[in-house]
Amino acid sequence: MIPRSALVVVIISVLTLTVAAQTPTTTFTTITDFGEGDGQYPSPLAQGLDGNFYGAAYYGPRTTTGNNGFGFYLTSSGAWTLLDYLCDESCVQGSKASAGMTLAGDGNFYGTTAYGGNGKYRNLNQAGTIYRANAATGLTTLYSFCAKLGCQDGDDPYEPVILGSDGNLYGTTVVGGLHKGGTAYVITLAGKFNTLHQFCAQTNCADGGNPTTLIQATDGNFYGVAAGGTGEYCFGAGDCGMIFKMTPKGVTTALYNFCSLANCADGLEPRALMQGADGNLYGSTDRGGIYSTGSENEGSGTIFKLSLQGQLTTLYNFCSVYSCSDGGVITPSLLQANDGNIYGTVDEGEGSKCYFAYGCGTIFELTSAGVYSTLYTFCEQLGEYCLDGSLPEGLIQATDGNFYGVTGRGGPSGYGTAFQLSTGLAPFIQSVTSSGAAGSSVIILGNNLTGTTSVTFNGTAAAFTVVSSTEITATIPKGATTGVIEVITPTATLTSNKTFTVTN
Repeated sequence: MIPRSALVVVIISVLTLTVAAQTPTTTFTTITDFGEGDGQYPSPLAQGLDGNFYGAAYYGPRTTTGNNGFGFYLTSSGAWTLLDYLCDESCVQGSKASAGMTLAGDGNFYGTTAYGGNGKYRNLNQAGTIYRANAATGLTTLYSFCAKLGCQDGDDPYEPVILGSDGNLYGTTVVGGLHKGGTAYVITLAGKFNTLHQFCAQTNCADGGNPTTLIQATDGNFYGVAAGGTGEYCFGAGDCGMIFKMTPKGVTTALYNFCSLANCADGLEPRALMQGADGNLYGSTDRGGIYSTGSENEGSGTIFKLSLQGQLTTLYNFCSVYSCSDGGVITPSLLQANDGNIYGTVDEGEGSKCYFAYGCGTIFELTSAGVYSTLYTFCEQLGEYCLDGSLPEGLIQATDGNFYGVTGRGGPSGYGTAFQLSTGLAPFIQSVTSSGAAGSSVIILGNNLTGTTSVTFNGTAAAFTVVSSTEITATIPKGATTGVIEVITPTATLTSNKTFTVTN
């Protein structure tokens, strides 16, 4: 068992919430159907410099070299383009990508594959890769896992990489490592790799094991989700999960252990994690909550807030409404939109028209006041496989203000869809990197940027170049301070969706 986190204050806020009816202004559009010709089971999408959306498919069109997936990009209207195949004859480039891509400061995308690669000590299915993706040059393998004896560098990088404040990429592997409990790593854009932490390094895996979601917070530290945990009321050793904290040098400690309350009222099996504008962490659990009795088969999950000091507040308990139509089993796509509210997807819920008894999934909104609304219910468009898709697996907010995502099943072919959800939120701009020093260059994404007359960093004017209608490069001005970036175009004043940190 993992030792309990010390001096953790736990607060459970049991809210009496109602699920609002579907928002009248919500417009849902299926923009692409995946199938034999354009891939199967797509990964979450990411917005590129050109305004298109990039992703990978777990399986790809059947070719003479197999059916092991590829990269692609979509326009906002759904026009689909093949980027490159993930797998050649030997799958050295990697195969079967399930994680989304991450845009880095050099303008390229980076992603992971769960299998393939040419690590010297790879296992039977090969251990996975990190790759670079570019619309002009296709896919290039940056690193193959199991390059070290015993796969000490990790095996199965199931989750996407994230962009650190230093411009490097960070990520986790689910298994492998010295203790077989997974690893955390850093890799430069040039491919220099270093293992930061070997999970299960502490007695009884006090530092967690089998890590998944990883983020970097504004304090410079990394926070993530792992199995393990020593919640006093956990019904199975290592089964209930934890949130860990990791310094940039890899020193890892438990921030919160789930099932620390009777009947796992604080949730168990955490999935999603993000940092809100208020500095707190927000996340979800697959199971547990106030409707759990402690049985491993009960509890529909929670949405929680967690301070960087380890104080947890439950914001919402799933199954709060009749027949559990609000769903459960959240996919790791929780986000805070530019209206300050939390949005996400669940795999279950609203099953009346769905061929799965437990439901085909929903998109939800949770306001800062704790009001939960179901924005869209999948399988509203009946067909052999649910024409609008089912089992949503990713959600992002693009700079046009709309939400975009994918489903793992459904669509005319049954292999997933890509969709747009419009709720009337305003367009905004987004910097690729979240911080930088005066004199350094920053890429800014947006829409309709042609003719921009001003770019400011927290009110200080910056030199800039309009590269295209969707991209601006700007130089952080001397004297700039931490705050929002503002862009003035001929038709609008656009503000960044997140605070930009100016470093020394």
